[in-house]
Amino acid sequence: MSQLDMSGCRKRRRGERVFKFKVFGERGYPAEFGGGGGGRGSFQENVRALLEYGHVESGACGPLPSWSFQLEVCRHPLLHLFLFVVEEPVELSSELRCKYCHYIGWGHHMICNKKYHFVLPSKAKSGGGQYSNSNLIELQGESHTLHGVFHSNGFGHLLCINGSKTGSNLTGYQIMEFWDRLCSGLGARKVSLKDVAKKMGMDLRLLHTVASGKPWFGQWGYAFGRGTHGVNNQETYQSAIKAIQNIPLTLIAHQLGFFTSSQYEIIQNILPRYQLLSGHSLITLGDLFHFMLELKLRIPKENNVSSSHYPGIMSDASCRWSPKRVEMAIHVVVEALKRAEFQWVSRQHVRDVARAYIGDTGLLDFVLKSLGNHLVGKYFVRRCLNPVTKVLEYCLEDVSRAFPMQEPLLVKAQHKVSWAQLMKDMFYMYVNILRDDRHQNGSVFATIGVASRIILDSKYLVKEYHGEKATNDETNKTKIVYCAVVLKNEQEHETTTTPYHCFALRNSAIFDDLKYEVEKMFRETYLGLRNFVATSIRNMNPKGSDLVFKAVKPGSRIEFECMQELGIICEGLTTMDVDCVCGAKEDDGERMVACDVCQVWQHTRCVQIPESDQVPTIFLCSACEQGILSLPCLP
Repeated sequence: MSQLDMSGCRKRRRGERVFKFKVFGERGYPAEFGGGGGGRGSFQENVRALLEYGHVESGACGPLPSWSFQLEVCRHPLLHLFLFVVEEPVELSSELRCKYCHYIGWGHHMICNKKYHFVLPSKAKSGGGQYSNSNLIELQGESHTLHGVFHSNGFGHLLCINGSKTGSNLTGYQIMEFWDRLCSGLGARKVSLKDVAKKMGMDLRLLHTVASGKPWFGQWGYAFGRGTHGVNNQETYQSAIKAIQNIPLTLIAHQLGFFTSSQYEIIQNILPRYQLLSGHSLITLGDLFHFMLELKLRIPKENNVSSSHYPGIMSDASCRWSPKRVEMAIHVVVEALKRAEFQWVSRQHVRDVARAYIGDTGLLDFVLKSLGNHLVGKYFVRRCLNPVTKVLEYCLEDVSRAFPMQEPLLVKAQHKVSWAQLMKDMFYMYVNILRDDRHQNGSVFATIGVASRIILDSKYLVKEYHGEKATNDETNKTKIVYCAVVLKNEQEHETTTTPYHCFALRNSAIFDDLKYEVEKMFRETYLGLRNFVATSIRNMNPKGSDLVFKAVKPGSRIEFECMQELGIICEGLTTMDVDCVCGAKEDDGERMVACDVCQVWQHTRCVQIPESDQVPTIFLCSACEQGILSLPCLP
C-alpha cells in the first residue's frame, strides 16, 4: 500500500508561496489552464500546468513523484492546510485495474498510463502544517479530509471526504466546494463517488432525496450513476423518489393498526408540531422532511444550557441537574400553584405539594429559588416576601388573560423546538416511517419500504464536467476537432473505443500534423496504445498533405482505427458469473457469495444472509439445492 511521508512538510522554505483555499482551482488560479487560449486544454496538460506551481516533495512517497501546495484557509485565526498531488504510473500501481471504474460502469474504458491522487490529509493542523502521530499517509485509506483520484484521460473518482464531524478543520460543504472547483479547473470529464454518508444513524442519501428529490451531493450536480442490487436505470430511481415524496401525511396519521400505541402517540405529536411551525400546510412526506431539514439550518445547535426552554435558570453556576430534570421540576411547581386554593401560596406549601413528585429536595429548592418572576408557557410565576409574615410567597398569573391579543404568539412560542428536539423527531420519523422493516404488502408502508430500498441502493453518483469540450479560437487562428481510437480484433470486430479527445489545430494544419498529435496524445494516455500508429481513419481516406479543415468541419469527430494488442487493456475487473435473484448480472461492489456447485455469485442480502454474519464457507444456491434434493436416494 502506497504511503506519503509528511516529515518534509514540518519545515518549509521561507518565502514559499501560499495559495488561497477559497479560490484555488478556479480558472487562472494558480495556473492558466488550457494555455490561455480559447481551448481548455487536455486534462493532462492542465495537471502539468498546475504542478509547475507545486513544491516538489522528493522521495515523499517512495518512487512516486509528488507535489504539495500550502493553502491558506483563513488568517484570523491562522489556518493552513496542505494539498498533496501524487502521480502514480501504471508500472508502480498496486492494482492494474480500477475497481471504481468497474462499479460505476466504466469497465470498458482503457487502462491509463497514470493516475493522479489529490489528498488533503486528515492530520493537518492549523499553523505550520504539523502532523500528529505518523508522518505517513496511506493513499488507499478513507480517513483523509479529501481523497480523489483521476485517470490521465480525465475520468475520476471522489474516494472520501471527512468534514468537521470527524475532526477536520473544514466542513463537508467547504471540502466539496474545493473539490468541485478543482475538477472544473483541471477540465475533468466525469467524476464518480459512492454516497454512503451517514449522520446520527441516518443515511443522508435517503434523507435528502426524500426531502429535495436529490442527494446531498446533488448540490454540486452529482446525480444517479449506477445502482446496486438490480437497480440499473434512472427511471426506476426517479419513480421511487416520486412515490415516496408524494405519500400523504394524512395516510400515515390514520394508520393506527400499523403502529404500537406509543409509536402512534409520538407520531401524532410530531406531525401537528411541524404543521404549526411551518406556517403553511405540509401535505406530503416530502414536504415534512424538506421543512425539517430547512428548519435544521435555521436553528442554532445548542449546548446543554441553551437547549433548555429556561436558559436563564440553566446558566446558574449552582445548577448541577440536567435540563430535562429541571424542566420536570418546574412543571410540577407550576401545577402545584395552579391547584392552590388561594392566589398567593407560601414557599413551604408549594414545596410540600411538590415533594410528592420530586424526591430530590436539592433540585426542588434550586427551582423554587430560581423560578421567581419567570414566564412558563402562558403563566407568569411571581415571587415576593409577605410584609406581615416575612414568608416567601408565590403567585401564578395567566398572562393570556391580561393580554388577550398576545395569546397566539404565546401559543406559537410554546411550540418552538430546539435543535436537539428537531433531530430527535427527524430520527424517529426516519426509523419508524422510512426504514421500518415491518412494512406490510398492500399498505402505504409497503410503497415506502420498496422506494426507500431503491434510493438506498442508488449509491453510485456521477457528475459530467465536459472537460474535453472547447471552442474555436479565432484570435490564435486555431480550430477544434475531436478524435478517438477504435480497437479491432483479428476478426475485424470492435472491442473498445476511447473517449473523444480534443485537439486544437492551426487553420492550415494537414492530416500528417493531426496524426502526429493524435499519436502523441494517445500513446501518453493509454497503456494499450503505447505503440499506436495512426494510419486508418474510419470513413475517410485522406492524404497526409491534405488540409484537415477542407475535409472536415471544425468541431467534427474523427475516429482512427487500429488492431488491438495482446494483454490487459481495459479497467474492468475479472469477469464473475453473476446471476442474482434481484436481477444483477455483474459485480456491483456489494457483498456476494458463490454457490459451491455452479459457481454463480449472488448478493448475500438477496439470499437472506445478514450483514452481521460472515459469509458461509459452504453455500448452495436455491437451484442447486433443489436439484440435489430431487436426486433419487441411494438404495
